[in-house]
Amino acid sequence: MGKRLEVADIVSHLGSGYPKPFDVPVARRERKRLAEAAGLTKIGVTLLRLPPGGWSTQRHWHMQSDEFVYVLAGEVVLVTDDGEETMRSGDAAGFRAGDPNGHHLQNRSAADALILEIGNHLSNDTALYPDIDLVASLIDNRTVLTHRDGRLYGES
Repeated sequence: MGKRLEVADIVSHLGSGYPKPFDVPVARRERKRLAEAAGLTKIGVTLLRLPPGGWSTQRHWHMQSDEFVYVLAGEVVLVTDDGEETMRSGDAAGFRAGDPNGHHLQNRSAADALILEIGNHLSNDTALYPDIDLVASLIDNRTVLTHRDGRLYGES
């Protein structure tokens, strides 16, 4: 059997696991987990389709994981602490683990954008969200969402 992936046959994941109301800007994003489909366990590679008006994530940074994005098609705006930069097909950006400069992509154009997302595939990591009251901790491959004060989402 060959190693070639049939990308069209890979299951798409829509939206996110963010609690309300943080899920709204990412509700229509579509991700295909390419590395997982290939059986890879050390890196994550995801094909992201970002519709007009959609965000890739809430603005965040990771404590343990490096991230890299490459725009395959369309146009997005990279939002960081440094401001906004337009990215088009062929543009790329990288985000080093532990750098607290939060980032995300927004599609402000009238057409879909297609982005390749690459990062470490770790069983433990923490993502911090500078604009909202959210911390996402990956503990033994399970995501735990808390408020900044440590309260779990859903607790009073």
